[in-house]
Amino acid sequence: MNLYRSKNHRIFAGVIGGIAERFGWSVALLRLIWVLLTLTPVPGLIIYLVLWMVLPER
Repeated sequence: MNLYRSKNHRIFAGVIGGIAERFGWSVALLRLIWVLLTLTPVPGLIIYLVLWMVLPER
């Protein structure tokens, strides 16, 4: 599984764009889902920050 941060679909760090590119999903839909998940307590934001630090940029 080659996950990476996107250079083309980035707003903040390209994590969501990279995941969407890898699996062929809609970037906008995945961002919407991510926002809804992060409205719940903090774990969504922590997961994003960890992925930002761990995933290489494409």
